[in-house]
Amino acid sequence: MSYRSIKLDALLVNRANDRHGELENETAAIAWLFNNFETHMRNLAKDLVASGQVFEPPLVFPEGDHFILFDGNRRMTCLKLLLQPRRAPTIELQEFFAEQRSKWKGDFPTTVQCQIEQDRDRIDDILFRRHTGSQGGVGQSTWDDRMKSNFINRTGRGNGFNAADEIEKRLAEAGMLPTKKMPRSNINRLLSGESFRNRVGFTGAGGKFEFTHDKPVVLRALRRIAQDFASRDYVLGDIWDIDGKRSYLDGLESEGVLPTAANSLASKPVAQDGEEQPAAKRPVPTKISRPQKRVSLIPNVNYSIAWAGRLHRHKAIWEELQFHLNLDDHANAISVLLRVLVELSVENYISQTKLATVSSNDTLARRVLRVTEDLKRAGKIDQKYFELLSKFPQNDVLLSADTLNRYVHSPNFAPSPDHLRALWDWLSDFLVHCLNAPVKAHGVILPEGAAR
Repeated sequence: MSYRSIKLDALLVNRANDRHGELENETAAIAWLFNNFETHMRNLAKDLVASGQVFEPPLVFPEGDHFILFDGNRRMTCLKLLLQPRRAPTIELQEFFAEQRSKWKGDFPTTVQCQIEQDRDRIDDILFRRHTGSQGGVGQSTWDDRMKSNFINRTGRGNGFNAADEIEKRLAEAGMLPTKKMPRSNINRLLSGESFRNRVGFTGAGGKFEFTHDKPVVLRALRRIAQDFASRDYVLGDIWDIDGKRSYLDGLESEGVLPTAANSLASKPVAQDGEEQPAAKRPVPTKISRPQKRVSLIPNVNYSIAWAGRLHRHKAIWEELQFHLNLDDHANAISVLLRVLVELSVENYISQTKLATVSSNDTLARRVLRVTEDLKRAGKIDQKYFELLSKFPQNDVLLSADTLNRYVHSPNFAPSPDHLRALWDWLSDFLVHCLNAPVKAHGVILPEGAAR
């Protein structure tokens, strides 16, 4: 730990702050703070002007010529906007910060005393122990459940499930531990979320380790991961954000290291030692209960999407459709947002995979078809689902691009909640594949560490 005065313009507002999860860039992170804490941010700016100083040194991590803020993002955002009011996200806020700057007494600080930490694990330890009171926005703000979840999903800390412990135990039992010590914090960070664990072939749902794919295949994948990090071929910086984690696992997938759908245990019950058993009879329920009506378009289940920073708008739309909009009350708004989500998700797949078969003049229907063909070639979808998605360009099919377009442009084409539910159930797997698109260059998945 060291303390040093750092130029204000060398401090970067953290685009992956646990308050919001990964966003695209610093500008998006600043906008999020004001969209969600505008009153607090205004109070904080006024307090900084009144006091003329920052009472607690921000916690930062060096990255190149800059320093990423891990604690103190709100205070430094206010200082940055007091220095440059035009960076505020709205005209009203630009005027507010210009007015506050005029009230600053004495010289405005262009440097800030910061606490510099070179060890990211220590940064996470510090963050885990802070955020205990808001004081109307002047003090540190308490994390809500979603912010805590972002922290856990990023670091793997505090969720009651230690992936590294479970992996080390099973590799030891199989005699497959690497000769060098496993870096446990890196393993936990890589496999902090279910979407990444599922790709490797296990789950930690409910705090319990269970194989989801054939045990020998999963153990080989886990051994490779343990060796990669024990040998320091890969380090914490390689998997710090979602794109880094995904890129590393994409590289393993391209090498055939990760389990495939053919290894899935979903359709074959497995005994304790991994041997297949005859399917057990499903117990007959004692009471027949009526299924609960789905009130939102997206069911409240985990779709195992790795939300990278570039997907911040996709995620916001997804959460509105999953948690905030009721189908019976907001069918028109939902139909339009679904159309937007489909287009943004398809564009993400095309951009990430650099899909060469797509033309800039292609309609949404043709783009969906091209992505569907690519998913089929990559073995991500089966023939039956491919044939179903291939109907999307047909204008005479209710579940089609034409239907989505009419939701936006036709004054006489009213969406019904039941039809929207059916449309979602038809498209959901396709959209998840689009949002989880691997990084490719000219149709080839990039290995970890390659230029992107």
